[in-house]
Amino acid sequence: MFDVIKQFFILGLMSFGGPAAHIGYFHRRFVKELGWISEQEFSSIVAISHLLPGPGSSQVGFAIGYQRAGWLGGLSAFFSFTLPSVLLMIAFAYYGQSLSGNSWFNIVIHSLKLLAVIVVTDAIWTMFSNFCKDKLTRCLCIGTAVAILLFQSVGIQIIAIVVSGLIGYFYQRKEALKNQVDKSTQALKTAPNSLALNYPIAITFIAIFSLSFFTFDTRLLNSFLSYFQAGSLVFGGGHVVLPLLQDLTTNVVTTDTFLTGYALAQGVPGPMFTLATYLGFYGEPQTPFIGSILATIAIFMPGFLLLTCFKNSWANLSSNPTLKGITTTINASVVGLLIAALYQPIFTSAVIQASDFVIVIIGLLALKTFKLSILKLIGLIVSLTIILNIVL
Repeated sequence: MFDVIKQFFILGLMSFGGPAAHIGYFHRRFVKELGWISEQEFSSIVAISHLLPGPGSSQVGFAIGYQRAGWLGGLSAFFSFTLPSVLLMIAFAYYGQSLSGNSWFNIVIHSLKLLAVIVVTDAIWTMFSNFCKDKLTRCLCIGTAVAILLFQSVGIQIIAIVVSGLIGYFYQRKEALKNQVDKSTQALKTAPNSLALNYPIAITFIAIFSLSFFTFDTRLLNSFLSYFQAGSLVFGGGHVVLPLLQDLTTNVVTTDTFLTGYALAQGVPGPMFTLATYLGFYGEPQTPFIGSILATIAIFMPGFLLLTCFKNSWANLSSNPTLKGITTTINASVVGLLIAALYQPIFTSAVIQASDFVIVIIGLLALKTFKLSILKLIGLIVSLTIILNIVL
């Protein structure tokens, strides 16, 4: 058990670069170097993390810990990998309040907002290339973006995800029947019987998710349920949590605070979902540290519950054609969510004048052409913002 804690804590200190990079770190350490799991097991875990909602790289880490030492190993892996990021985000939230009136600090914060524009634009470009390869997925992507931009609400986001999933389900069945693919058709018939669920965990997830649509008298309970709902609807990677959390925290966190937290989440090691840690601190002014911890636990919990719910069916689930069809269209829809979020609140709050747009263009060039790491990119954007503020 100590070895699990040690290995994941070290990775938590050095894992910069986002979910895809984290998975690369896990593969090198636990498959190539330590041999804790096989290539086939690792591939199945990665596949299931893409099919289920939740923080993909954290789910992979949890599953590796689970394979190594059961529930306790999975939880130890999660806490060890996430702890450095959580502590850094709490520190930023705590000390940021006392620095908010400092002009230099405000310039740095503005530079981080511009960084968010660059990173989200890059994420949209990559995800659109990966998830929107045909007419159907491209139409779902743009349709989702249009709907959210015109009718901004959490309800529209949920409807878009559900409708996209249903379209994927029926489209996949139609294609399988039309092409008379015996293997796919047989998989469709047998899939429900081949998935062994952990029913107590499934019931727990459904119960908490259902409660998240109600409002209670206890503020902390409402906060917990809201973050749980957001974590239950995140398909397609860490960036997709952005629009869900933005709508969730509209009434309790300012746009500036939100974008600052998102930019900081890009610059710290570990999972991007610790943006919730930062927002939870500001969302509960009377009990900020409790708010941070509750938000962190709540947003990670759905992904881990679903992962363990299907623990005995990882191989079958990752190759299930029906679920692949559903995931394909949902992923296309969440790209649309990101497009809408790129405009509002990210672009409209960060790009105020021509010099801001200049910095964004240079940053995209540095990221896409010169492949700067996230830390070097942060240094470049902060430096450019300071220089242009002095010169202009």
